[in-house]
Amino acid sequence: MKKKNKHLLARVALAMAFAHPAASQAQPLSFESAWQRLLSGSDKLAAAQSAVDSKRLQGEGLKGLGGPVVSVTGASYVYNANLNINLDPVNQGIAQATQSLPAPLKNVPISVSPLPSQYIYNRHESATNASVSAIWPIYAGGAADSMRGFVKAQGDEAQADAARTSHELATLLAQRYFGAQLAVRAARLRAAARDNVARHDSTAERLLAAGLISRIERLQAQSAYEEAKRNALKAQDDADMAMLALARTIKVAGPVEALSPLFVISQPLEPLPHFTDAALRLHPGLDKVAAKKAQAEQLHEGEEAMRRPQVFAFGQHQIKSDNPDWVAGIGVRWTLWDAVNRDTLAAASLKQVEQAERTDAQARNDIALLVEKNWRALENARRQFLGQQTSAELAAEVLRLRTAALREGTGTALELIDAETNMAKVQTERAQAAYEYVMALANLLESCGLSEEFSAYMARADVRVE
Repeated sequence: MKKKNKHLLARVALAMAFAHPAASQAQPLSFESAWQRLLSGSDKLAAAQSAVDSKRLQGEGLKGLGGPVVSVTGASYVYNANLNINLDPVNQGIAQATQSLPAPLKNVPISVSPLPSQYIYNRHESATNASVSAIWPIYAGGAADSMRGFVKAQGDEAQADAARTSHELATLLAQRYFGAQLAVRAARLRAAARDNVARHDSTAERLLAAGLISRIERLQAQSAYEEAKRNALKAQDDADMAMLALARTIKVAGPVEALSPLFVISQPLEPLPHFTDAALRLHPGLDKVAAKKAQAEQLHEGEEAMRRPQVFAFGQHQIKSDNPDWVAGIGVRWTLWDAVNRDTLAAASLKQVEQAERTDAQARNDIALLVEKNWRALENARRQFLGQQTSAELAAEVLRLRTAALREGTGTALELIDAETNMAKVQTERAQAAYEYVMALANLLESCGLSEEFSAYMARADVRVE
């Protein structure tokens, strides 16, 4: 019961949103305008661009890595030093020295005053000290270049992710933009069919009262009318949800009217090798794999840099006016033995490079297969749409004959209702086939890294479902 109430509240809120006076007028937008709104308002695309900007700024911040570093050090200090000296051993030494004098000197009266048993020394002082020091890595084995290269490769990866996000958003917009148009078209067809069946239901009621049709024919017309109402209501709900999804996608308040119609290019597009070659050049997934490989190579180079000697210059100068102390020189550091096994780490980084190479090979196979799948799906959708032309002509002819038969009294209202229902069904299926063609085209272009050319293909369409 709670679930039903939740769905009821959601439908009421949706109806109020689209029935609000401020939102009663749908905002007309072409596909290009909707795409521009999505580019400027998408949080997902903005997040991907922030990642790109972050890596770009990080790379700029590391341009000076490996250069000189100059620092100033200052200190103010106070100290108190105490020294306690035991003098008893000295007194004992003096006494022994006196007794060891020569015999002639022993009779000479010598008076030696003993020292105190201990002496306490205390010193208390405060001072300040300041110095400027500099260190300049002259040669670090290529570690700085490795770090800069690694960050650049991370930036390339972020750029590939942003490009992939852009392609995915283009496909999502095509799905929701033309999906909303398809849903609105289906709702209008269902509503028109409901109105037509309503008229036939009223006619059947009058004919039953006049005794011209049987009660079962009247019930059949009434049942058809009830079904048409249910179908029209469901189609309108689907259209409302589709328009709301489109409005939320491009961040527009209120419903949106999709001006660009569903379309089909009746002639086949470029052959499969054209799209496969484009995918192997432009697909952002391959750029991401290449960036991963570059990162692995830079990590390996960084491991190798740790094996090489490091040469650096250094200097320090005290900041004081009279006779300051200073030191300057050149140092060399070369690690002869380390607890870390550098050979194993180097082998591990090479395995990462190998992993990236094999991932690239697998990605190329997968992308080529995906492109062929989408290309064939596009061709199937084109042929399906063109193949429905005969069914549409047949449905229109049957509807014309049933209308004439009812007018001349040789046909029944139920036959005309069936013809009108079938006509709406065929028109809906034809629009659905056009939508499947549009989505197959969007998926194909995304898999090739050509989503930005969707509008150009749309302009080439010679069949439009207005």
